[in-house]
Amino acid sequence: MPNRFMVAPLTNSSSHADGTISEREHRWLEMRAQGGFGATMTCAAHVQAVGQGFPGQLGVFGDQHLPGLTGIAHAIRAHGSVALMQLHHAGNRSPKALIGTTPVCPSDDPVSGARSLTTAEVEALAEDFIAAARRAELAGFHGVELHGAHGYILCQFLSDEINQRQDRYGGSLDNRARLLLDIIDGIRRVCGPDFIVGVRLSPERFGMRLAEIRELAQRLIDGGQVDFLDMSLWNCFKHAIEPGFDHKPLIDWFGDLERRNVPVGAAGKLYQPAEAQRALDAGMDFVLLGRMAILHHDYPARLAADPEFSPSGLPVSVDYLTSEGLGPEFVEYMRQWKGFVAD
Repeated sequence: MPNRFMVAPLTNSSSHADGTISEREHRWLEMRAQGGFGATMTCAAHVQAVGQGFPGQLGVFGDQHLPGLTGIAHAIRAHGSVALMQLHHAGNRSPKALIGTTPVCPSDDPVSGARSLTTAEVEALAEDFIAAARRAELAGFHGVELHGAHGYILCQFLSDEINQRQDRYGGSLDNRARLLLDIIDGIRRVCGPDFIVGVRLSPERFGMRLAEIRELAQRLIDGGQVDFLDMSLWNCFKHAIEPGFDHKPLIDWFGDLERRNVPVGAAGKLYQPAEAQRALDAGMDFVLLGRMAILHHDYPARLAADPEFSPSGLPVSVDYLTSEGLGPEFVEYMRQWKGFVAD
C-alpha cells in the first residue's frame, strides 16, 4: 500500500441480479483507487448463491463472474492501489425470499428459520470459499479478505451462542475456528505465494467474546498464514461492552497485538483525519474508511494535498453522491443511514 488508507468493504446493492458487476459498481470502485486509497476492497462478494445477503450483491461463486471481476481488478491496479476482494456468505442472514430456499447456519436457528449444515456441507462451503479466492486471483486481484465479522457465516461458526454443533466444527474455540482456518490453508494451497489473504473480525455482538477474538487474532498472526487483520469495531473509541473489558476503548484491545510483520487495521467511525491519526497512534497499521470513502472518493489525495482537510458534513444531496460515483441503488441503500442523504 502506498499509504495507510484502505476502502472498507461497503454494501452498495449495485451488481446485477446474477452477481455480475455493473458499470456503476465498477465506476464507484475505480474512483476510489484513482482518488489515492492505498488499497481498494470490493463489497462482500458471496461465494455461494445460497449465501447472498442483500439484493444487488457482487458474486464470485461462478466463472460467469470472471470477466467483470477481471475488469475492475485491473482498473484498481492501474491506479496504483492494492486490489482486494472480500469473500462472504451470509448464512442465517440470507433472506429466504432472496435466495429462494432455506438459509443455512452452523446450527438450526428457529429465529431466522435457517437449517444446520451437514458436516459434508461445511466441507463443501470451505471449498467454495477456496474456489472463490482462486477466481479472485485469476481475475487479477492482489488478494482477498475473509469476512469473519458482523454475524455472517464465518462469524456464526465462531459464536458459541449460534454454533451448537457436536462435530469437529463446534464446541471449543479450536473447533469453532476450524472452518476459517481450513479456508485459509486451502487458499494457501491453491493460490500463489504472493497472493494476499486477510481476515475481518469483530469483537462484539452476535455472540462474540472479546477475549476469544483477541486470542484468535493473535493465533492468526502467529500462524503465519495471513497477511493482514481488519478489526471492524463499529466505533473504534467506544469502550467495550463486555464486563471485565469495559475499562478501555475497543481499539486498545487490539493495538498491542504482537505483529510478526502482519499489519492490523481498524474500522469504525473514523471520520476526521485526526481520528484516523488517533487510530494509528493507538497501534493500528492502517485504517479502513467507509462513510468517508463514500463522501470523498479522493480522501487520501485531499489529505496529502492539504493537512487541514476536513470532510463534508452530513446530510449530503443525491446530486453530490451521484458526483461521487454512487448509482441510484447505492443512494437508496444509504438512505437507511439516518441523516446521511438529504431529503
